[in-house]
Amino acid sequence: MKARQRAVALGRRVEHERSALAEATIEALGGTSQGVHRGPVSPLRWLLPPALGRQISAFDRSAEVVFDRVRGQWAVDRLFYSASALADFSLLWHLVGASRALRTRHEAESLRMVAALGVESLLVNVGVKSLFRRRRPVRQEHERHHLRQPRSSSFPSGHATSGFMAATLLGEGRSGLHRLGWYGLASVVAASRVHVNIHHASDVVGGAVMGVGLGRLAMRVWPLSTSRSKASRPLRAHRRG
Repeated sequence: MKARQRAVALGRRVEHERSALAEATIEALGGTSQGVHRGPVSPLRWLLPPALGRQISAFDRSAEVVFDRVRGQWAVDRLFYSASALADFSLLWHLVGASRALRTRHEAESLRMVAALGVESLLVNVGVKSLFRRRRPVRQEHERHHLRQPRSSSFPSGHATSGFMAATLLGEGRSGLHRLGWYGLASVVAASRVHVNIHHASDVVGGAVMGVGLGRLAMRVWPLSTSRSKASRPLRAHRRG
């Protein structure tokens, strides 16, 4: 009897520690832990003009009509659900930054990416989302894909913010085609959040605008153009010789 009680107690302790570790991991990666409770009404609600609110709602409804036309199509679902899951906690952009550092030896660029993503996550999840306490869309059949359901405010989309910030940083000093590719990838990730019914379309648009702004701010705070030009001079001199 005592052995069974000990086993039950040990099992509960292990489960508690596992749950605590999961919550700590989510919080460390920029998520919202279960212990954080915020009121349903945004403290900035009175700043939003009623007419603008109606326009935003109309825009979201129009976007839903568009996405409803492709929801349920195997190829489209596979693309968007995979993109949404892969970009969770900015994993996709961390992998891109690491791979670029390994292949091109742009360590400073990779370090800037990691630092910028960390600041972005803290700013958006702890700061901005605390002010805009918007409810997320109601998920129904799409829950079967077992995507992580965030507990934070719907506005802005963190996937869109991190994606467009990363695209802005990755495109710095490169050709228009390269920049178009990075912004295209960020757009797929951002649109996936609407497709999977975790964000409203306006959440994604707001996050994208914020991401571009944060990316440009990061380039001003941590410029890399000087170091790149210096690094290219020996190569050019060697070619001339």
